Amino acid sequence: MTEQLAGDAQPADDAPQPKWRPLSSIQRRILGVLVEKAKTTPNGYPITLNGLTTGCNQKSNRDPHMELKPDQVEAALDQLREMGAVAEIQGDGRVPKYRHYLYEWLGVDKVELSVMAELLLRGEQSVGDLRGRAARMDPIDSVEALRPILQGLMQKNLVIALTPEGRGQIVAHNLYPERDLADLRRQYAGSSGGGSAPSPSVTLSPSPAPASAPAPASAPAPPPRAAVGQVDPASPPAAPRPAPAVSVPPDVLAELRVEVGELRAMIARMREDLRAVNDVQGKVDRLEKQVDEFRRLLE
Repeated sequence: MTEQLAGDAQPADDAPQPKWRPLSSIQRRILGVLVEKAKTTPNGYPITLNGLTTGCNQKSNRDPHMELKPDQVEAALDQLREMGAVAEIQGDGRVPKYRHYLYEWLGVDKVELSVMAELLLRGEQSVGDLRGRAARMDPIDSVEALRPILQGLMQKNLVIALTPEGRGQIVAHNLYPERDLADLRRQYAGSSGGGSAPSPSVTLSPSPAPASAPAPASAPAPPPRAAVGQVDPASPPAAPRPAPAVSVPPDVLAELRVEVGELRAMIARMREDLRAVNDVQGKVDRLEKQVDEFRRLLE
């Protein structure tokens, strides 16, 4: 029981070969939460089904946001237990609790697991953002310190690079199902392509008059040319020029996605705060009505 209730035990030196496989979005979220809770709140780990469901639906440090039910989490836990990634144990109150076996299942060390947990919780992200987020679980001093860790995970085929190495490089875990992974690669491959070339302009020249055709004696004078800045009513309207194609660099696009996700999370928290304020205001209004009724009775 002592070993089962250990918060974040590291793998043994003679750990077996990893046996990871592609996971569904719910399975990935569950594993990320288990690792996060083991590292950040070890006193509350292993974790109950209700606690795990709350962690999966948490608004902060999650992308995308989920609204899972306990039965959905329990079904995914059963699948993860069959894979050998999770175990159910009995806590002090005889309430079933859950822990992960990801050190052995993934074949990673302590810091590598923190990096994998952040990728499981938030999906693809820039190396700089990943460093800051994973460092809350294990110390990673700089992006330069993170790069050899990522190289090791890439050699284990657990992490993939979606954009070329350099500033703003985007990386992701490799635990997506094949179709999801193909869509993800296609998304970032398409973001680096340029726009289509503009259509060539065509100049129409008037046909020359026959040399033998004499000019008529009473030919009418040509109409005056429109002044600069005026529109000739006899001329057809000019076709609008197509807008130039804009190519957004992948690192800028990724940073914008991160900012949009954080803004959405902030808006969601503000909505929750507003609902709480409205609930309090409703209670105050009801109390005021009750006070008024008591006053009328006393009068």
